[in-house]
Amino acid sequence: MKPERVVMLADCQSFYASCEKADNPQWETKPVVVAGDPERRSGIILAACPLAKARGVTTAETLRTAFEKCPEAVIVRPRMQYYINVSMQITEIYRSYSNLVEPYSIDEQFIDVTGSQSLFGTPLQIARSIQEKVRKETGIYTRLGISYSKVTAKMACDLWAKKNRDGLSLLCKTDLLEKLWPMPVNKMFMVGNRMTAHFNAMGLSTIGHIAQTPLAKLKQIMRQKFGKNSDIHAEMYWRIANGLDDSPVAPYTHEQPPKQVGHQMTLPRDYGKLEDIKVILLELSELVCQRCRGIGLMGGVVSVGAMGANYDKPTGFHRQFKMTDPTNVTNQVYDAAVKLFMEHWDNSPLRKLGISLSELSNGEQYQVSLFDDREKFRALEQTTDALKRKYGNTIIMRAVSVTAAGQAIDRAGKIGGHYL
Repeated sequence: MKPERVVMLADCQSFYASCEKADNPQWETKPVVVAGDPERRSGIILAACPLAKARGVTTAETLRTAFEKCPEAVIVRPRMQYYINVSMQITEIYRSYSNLVEPYSIDEQFIDVTGSQSLFGTPLQIARSIQEKVRKETGIYTRLGISYSKVTAKMACDLWAKKNRDGLSLLCKTDLLEKLWPMPVNKMFMVGNRMTAHFNAMGLSTIGHIAQTPLAKLKQIMRQKFGKNSDIHAEMYWRIANGLDDSPVAPYTHEQPPKQVGHQMTLPRDYGKLEDIKVILLELSELVCQRCRGIGLMGGVVSVGAMGANYDKPTGFHRQFKMTDPTNVTNQVYDAAVKLFMEHWDNSPLRKLGISLSELSNGEQYQVSLFDDREKFRALEQTTDALKRKYGNTIIMRAVSVTAAGQAIDRAGKIGGHYL
């Protein structure tokens, strides 16, 4: 008889801020917040340590409002490469307990310890041992949700472990009725504010209401609300509410070939002039194509997304266009992106732009045409890619990137939009 699965979701508390405090012991008793560049629009709180949170500081608020609540806060600019290094160190600690470790984000990872109990003890003993080892070797405090599946381990962590004094919570199948189902629907994994309002309008105010609604009836209710294509979402919510998740903890999930390659950019100011927007579209096209070339793929469909400057009343669009032939040549993707953008832009100021390529195929197999310069551009871009890999993306740049509209130089010193 197979043993019941034991899956953990390990979460690092206030990860960026915890990394900074661990690296700077003199800040142990001080409220520390990690924030973007205060001189740019990205000056928002990315992480706050528990001491700062106790003073009312929250993530995603501006530096100004955080200072008003906690003027003595230590403000640290993010060091993304350092956080990545610490995350990888923590991953190796998890792997010393199980070979089944799957990163979920930079500070959250699933660990399947089903086969580890004969070596390390009960699930709670393993969780405590992980906590102690991570704290001793990195200075980071972890919280662990323990359950029989990934989705229930995630909810065990978010709903209870993060609030418990010892940072641990065990959610068994027999606990669903008394512990999970009475919780309000907004506490369910994958349910945000908008979906909470929809569920409340449908008379489904708790997780148990969703779980105990027959699936066929839930599909019917959601069809009436959202249309005939909502069956997949109805089943997803029903399965989560019932704690049904057979997906394995897959260590190499993120090493599979991507289905889409994209980049998006939050701009430091409103972009309202077409010539300035074209600079960003060119830089994004180059980033996307450079990555595609690096993994030997090209795309047949280009997508462009734009978001307006008014975040309270979002505007913008997301459209895609199927090109005649798949490509990873920057100029070809840029031309398609500009055409697509101009068809749908309403001349409103923009604060975010994104480009992606999908319908990916082998970058070495394509139809040769007598009437394009693909081979010339491929040879040129293979050379520039090699230079950038060796010396960095700023070693050779397009002239427009050094204009006031360009962002390539600033982005070259960042990872994921944040400083290294």
